[in-house]
Amino acid sequence: MMKTVPIHPSDLRGLCKLTIAGVTGLTETVEQMHHTIARFPLLFGRPTQQRMGGISGLVYGSILGITRVVGGAIDTALIPVVPALVAMMKDQNVTTPERDAFIAAINGILGDYMAGTGNPLAVSMRLRLHGQPLEIERKALSEAIGTAENKLLIMVHGLCRNDLQWNRKGHDHGVAIARELGYSVVYLHYNTGLHISENGKSFADEINALTEKWPVPLKELSIIAHSMGGLVTRSACHYGRLSGHGWMEKLKKIIFLGTPHHGTTAERMGNRLEFILGITPYSAPLARLGSIRSAGITDLRYGSVLREDWEGTDRFTDSKDRRIMVPLPDKVMCYAISAVIGRKDDKLGRVINCDGLVPLESALGRHKNPAYNLDFPKSHQYVKNGINHFDLMNHPDIYKKINAFMQ
Repeated sequence: MMKTVPIHPSDLRGLCKLTIAGVTGLTETVEQMHHTIARFPLLFGRPTQQRMGGISGLVYGSILGITRVVGGAIDTALIPVVPALVAMMKDQNVTTPERDAFIAAINGILGDYMAGTGNPLAVSMRLRLHGQPLEIERKALSEAIGTAENKLLIMVHGLCRNDLQWNRKGHDHGVAIARELGYSVVYLHYNTGLHISENGKSFADEINALTEKWPVPLKELSIIAHSMGGLVTRSACHYGRLSGHGWMEKLKKIIFLGTPHHGTTAERMGNRLEFILGITPYSAPLARLGSIRSAGITDLRYGSVLREDWEGTDRFTDSKDRRIMVPLPDKVMCYAISAVIGRKDDKLGRVINCDGLVPLESALGRHKNPAYNLDFPKSHQYVKNGINHFDLMNHPDIYKKINAFMQ
């Protein structure tokens, strides 16, 4: 029996918008390739942006016109219907792990586009607990959390993930630390397709509001961040310091799990492939498909955490690393935990220093340019062989090291 993914009625408009945009974009790409082939240009000539003429032009134009008209009509028709369908649902907050995972993945890939076009599926940043958004008021926080501790832990997920996915194979680092070391734990839920600097600034504001309204006097704050979440955390510390936020004085520890402090090989290779496709007019239209990837993904090319790193530039060009160096926050104990997919005693382990997504040197904050080194103390580093990027979220040895670092 085929497994289905339950969706909310309001998801229909979001999916409709994405479908129409996808059909339109693909049609324009195919038409551009058709026109280029019809002209038979030199191999390395300039790609064309012109439209087809004659019968072919009529066909492509008709597809685009019908798609836009039908899409607009569907969207307009759904506007009054969706509230009625939502009102008919017994529990409007009902969701499923499958639906949340799907929305998180779509936001990671297209999140900036979705936010910019007002797509209902675009995730808004919230601090959550058990998958439910927290109302940042003392009374509401007390009711949601129960007995609030004077030590607070915030969990920050990575690209294309959500806060519920910290629970992996029955284990959640946050829940375990809260239980064993006396912390209250909350989770950040955010649109991973937005620029890391945008999420960092918003995260700083969220932490500031939360700590100001925390039900009991707060003694210390700690953060555990996986993958992109570590870059968002570093960005938040930068903007929190610039804004003079009080929570920076409470921040004691940050544990980075597989964070690409200096970027990922996958995004750099993808960017170079896009550049290569753009060289010849025959393949140039295909480069447009690579240009749909989100701002959050392109920020992973070198690990950009500031607005100045991307503002006024074309993020799809084969650019050099022009980041402004952002050091680890002062007076905060920072730890880097990383994985290597190969074992020490095999050839793979000696050749591939990577967890499958993030190179070991990047995860440990090391860089060939000394000015970019993050200088994690040796005692604040831990490397586990024989596991991958996502195993960092539930492997027993990783949790033991987190527990030791948190004490």
